[in-house]
Amino acid sequence: MTVKMKMNGQSHNPQEELLAWLQKKLPEAFTEGKIDCKKLKATLGESVDANGERYGLSWAGKNDCFRHIQEPTTATLKPVRDESVDFDTTKNLFIEGDNLQVLKVLQKSYYGQVKMIYIDPPYNTGSDSFIYPDRFQETQEEYMERVGDKEEGHVTRDGMWQKNSGDNGHYHSNWLSMMYPRLFLARNLLRDDGVIFVSIDDHEVHNLRCLMNEIYGEDNFRAQISWQKKYSVNNNQTGIAPVVEYVLVYSKSQEFINGLIPRTEESINRYKNPDNDPRGPWKPVDYWGPVSPIKRPNLAYTITNPNTGLEIKPSKKSWKYSFETYQNHVNENKIWWGSDGKSTVPALKLFLSEVRDGLIPSNLWLSTDVGHTDESSKELQNLFDKQVLFDTPKPVRLIKRMLEIANVKNDDIVLDFFAGSATTAHAILEINAEDNKTRRYILVQIEEKCVDNSEPKNLGYNTIADIAKERIRRVAKKLKNENMDMGFKVLSLNESNFKIWRKNVPNAKELAEQMHMFIDNLKAESTQENVLYELMLKSGLDLNVPVEVRKADGKKYFALDGGKLVVCLEDAMTQPLADAVIALKPQKVICLDGAFKGNDQLKTNTALQMEAAKIDFRVI
Repeated sequence: MTVKMKMNGQSHNPQEELLAWLQKKLPEAFTEGKIDCKKLKATLGESVDANGERYGLSWAGKNDCFRHIQEPTTATLKPVRDESVDFDTTKNLFIEGDNLQVLKVLQKSYYGQVKMIYIDPPYNTGSDSFIYPDRFQETQEEYMERVGDKEEGHVTRDGMWQKNSGDNGHYHSNWLSMMYPRLFLARNLLRDDGVIFVSIDDHEVHNLRCLMNEIYGEDNFRAQISWQKKYSVNNNQTGIAPVVEYVLVYSKSQEFINGLIPRTEESINRYKNPDNDPRGPWKPVDYWGPVSPIKRPNLAYTITNPNTGLEIKPSKKSWKYSFETYQNHVNENKIWWGSDGKSTVPALKLFLSEVRDGLIPSNLWLSTDVGHTDESSKELQNLFDKQVLFDTPKPVRLIKRMLEIANVKNDDIVLDFFAGSATTAHAILEINAEDNKTRRYILVQIEEKCVDNSEPKNLGYNTIADIAKERIRRVAKKLKNENMDMGFKVLSLNESNFKIWRKNVPNAKELAEQMHMFIDNLKAESTQENVLYELMLKSGLDLNVPVEVRKADGKKYFALDGGKLVVCLEDAMTQPLADAVIALKPQKVICLDGAFKGNDQLKTNTALQMEAAKIDFRVI
């Protein structure tokens, strides 16, 4: 009896799925399992452009980006309960670790699940320090060894953080190589009706737009928003003072429909009711159309003012509506001839009750509407007793505006993988409190250390992530809403709980040692909960799926998603334990191969019982 086994310990690779789909749809374009470009061109005909000269963005290291994207990771996420709030009930996630690796880890569980992404990445001003993949040739093992270098429990800057100085010959290339794989993997996580917002300033906005066009498609460009980050100009500054930054907006596909922004008191006050119309407040709308009578002669009919008998026939502009619609407007008492009834041009009465519940957003966001840098600094200081802990936070109102335009609703997921001070979480908690919705967030922040002798460090915050987590806790305390999800699960990027098979073992002795080591493929320090979360990730489950701990024969097992999936991680399987699991009638069961201790009879009997009960049984 062969037990099914489908756990290779690696992250989801969308490219493999795409190749499998192409091979199914276009088998004639493949030779020995690989795409044959000549055959593909012959199959697609004129749809393929073979001309080497075309418009596009290129830089030193771009080809390496694709190899970096396609390299799977064996890393996992480890639950950190003592840093979390309401770990077992919350649906919000705070993940600490390199966002590129985290995005890879999330591919299987959150592929196509995210409604909105917002990121505020390094702007590449010449003084930024950030991770960029300058060592594409290193193996995954070398990478994990490098990022696993710890100092007091935190990742060190050595080998990871590099200052991208303006005099660096690959100044722009380094930044593009850092951004490309992250934006590419982020796109996979978006829903078809999802949208991404990216903050940027003058340094890289032109390159970022070209990058986004390539990854998300020019057709999915929605806006380049100018945000007024300052409400005044510092006269001590030389040159032309920058008072705006930008937000690039791209949708995943044409399925995205942007939301409206709430009406202001000013816009509502434009609607009056001077004639006491029972239909309520209204405002006059121009009856002239945008085109001339020559172009639209059918809209150049004569209108008569019923109060004065004056006939009006268009000469320069035609009417906006057809004659039939005009007659309907007359019958419905929607034509307005001014307060004295003697106007020479009619207007249409547009009732507030008839218009959409909100305003169309524009690509100019004023500081009066969405906040500015002074406001955002004060928001953070007010939470932290006037202490200055973060240099460049974004205003909460700015993120709220994005949530409105993105149409983020109940249980929708918002991802921010350059979380910084956690403004995104702050905005989501506030807007949920305002409209009683249940929006969820996933925040990702690397354990960037606070500078020695800085105010945050002196106050006990070792990393930027520590500041972000504390901000969320303080926002929750300030809002005091017991009916809301104010918690968050903290998870940290870690090496796999399973021993990873080394390739290219140099000699027979080391191969024998490795085979002996893999008699038990779990690392000694692994805990059941850590292994459980790794299996959830690599099985494609939401990390917030309900988990219930059950016991049988003195041993425990985990019932997930109401018992649809059972995971047993005990090191010794027994028949009573197997019987209890089968009695639950789950759809799938996962357990450790080592739990059978070489007892092939018990393993075979268990597999046969599972098969008879139509349970998908897998061992790892």
